[in-house]
Amino acid sequence: MEKWAWPCWLVCSLCFFWSSSGGIPPGAEAPLDPNHCPLSLPKYGEMCSIFLGRKPTIVLNNMQLAKEAFVQNGTVFSGRPLTPLQAWLTKGYGIILADYGHSWRQQRRFALHTLRDFGLGKKTVEERVAEEAHYLIKEMLKQEGKAFYPIHPIMNAVSNIICSIIFGDRFEYDDKRFAKLLEILNENVRFAGSTMEQIFNLLPIIKYFPGPHQKIRHHFEALKQFILEIVEEHKKTLDPDNPCDFTDAYLIQMTKEESKENTTFHLENMIKSVFDLFFAGTETTATTLRWGLIYMMDHPDVQERCHEEIIRVLGFDRSPSMEDRSQLPYTYATVYEIQRYGNITPLGLIHQTTETALLQGYHLPKGSTIMVNIKAIMTDEQHWKYPDTFNPENFLDEKGQFCRNDAFLPFSLGPRVCLGESLAKLELFIFFTSLLQHLKFSWPAGTPRPNMDGIVGTIRSPFPFNTICCSRETSH
Repeated sequence: MEKWAWPCWLVCSLCFFWSSSGGIPPGAEAPLDPNHCPLSLPKYGEMCSIFLGRKPTIVLNNMQLAKEAFVQNGTVFSGRPLTPLQAWLTKGYGIILADYGHSWRQQRRFALHTLRDFGLGKKTVEERVAEEAHYLIKEMLKQEGKAFYPIHPIMNAVSNIICSIIFGDRFEYDDKRFAKLLEILNENVRFAGSTMEQIFNLLPIIKYFPGPHQKIRHHFEALKQFILEIVEEHKKTLDPDNPCDFTDAYLIQMTKEESKENTTFHLENMIKSVFDLFFAGTETTATTLRWGLIYMMDHPDVQERCHEEIIRVLGFDRSPSMEDRSQLPYTYATVYEIQRYGNITPLGLIHQTTETALLQGYHLPKGSTIMVNIKAIMTDEQHWKYPDTFNPENFLDEKGQFCRNDAFLPFSLGPRVCLGESLAKLELFIFFTSLLQHLKFSWPAGTPRPNMDGIVGTIRSPFPFNTICCSRETSH
């Protein structure tokens, strides 16, 4: 087990491996064959269980099991347990952490349809990302030749895309209030999934006492207030016949359903759904791009090959588009390899069975918690040519053309698959290609590389690092 994974697996002395009865937790009815769940792959078997505190959690370690659970039996394995911390902060509203049920289905369906209406997957968003990429390059070139930490400009650029869809506006890179909001968003992400969060879930009574959890709640309230202020501004300018963004569309839907007694379209769900889109549309893509810069500095040969391919196809003047992917196979493969090797959600989000389930011959009680070991699947030597090293050849065939791999799972799978998958893919390709088209990144001389294990919270993010960027055009 790699060092960076430990906060997800170990919570002080209260989290330990459950290995008796083939690793299946109490309450699960084992099949007659005692050898049905072998403890290899390489050590704990295809299916094992651990205790996260007092709660047994089943871990699925291969692609076959993940598909059986989340695709073939998707409705049964798509529940979401509400932890004490989530209940304290969100009350289970929204989309990402909402349990599988009527409210979640309505909120997710509305979000998907509305995001499509406002350009998700269409040319307008693609053009918006290309334009924002130019702003990002310009911002980075302000530090040309100097060592700097690129987290803020990258987060700001990525966040501006989802903000333009849900709020109808973008934020300048020197907006101090927005910079602070992005900072606390990043801090909350680091807290979630940490040892302190697990301790809170074990002993929720500590919510009444001082501690780092109080700072997280204060941060959550600040983000909530930010969204509320934007909602109030939208109420003043709302034209029911001409919604301008996701917030307008949600306000209109609330009005349509205000007479329904059991409507799920209310202010609390709106705030949490907007927050979910803001968080998912900012932190995950921005973190992947930061890993991308690290890997490009660590593998200058890959960076040069990508740049040469990009210039050969686009030159310096034309912005990349999704239609260019077939002509940029090595660059496209590199984007995918960054997601595979960066692996920002090594265990995904916790699922829960919505009813009694059968998996690989085991009878699982309703409410069993399930995790997919995405790390194991995306480094399984049966699926990858170079499972343990960074190598874009993992996504290239013998002719040098891009090829997909079924074991590529950065967005999960089944009913709970990331609803922003198409937007994330678009952003990653255009931002990454634009950056390597115009800039060269390198480690500052004499500076040690950061700990490559990363920091595990809700997602696996890089430790702070400095980069030096130089304009490619001036060097040419």
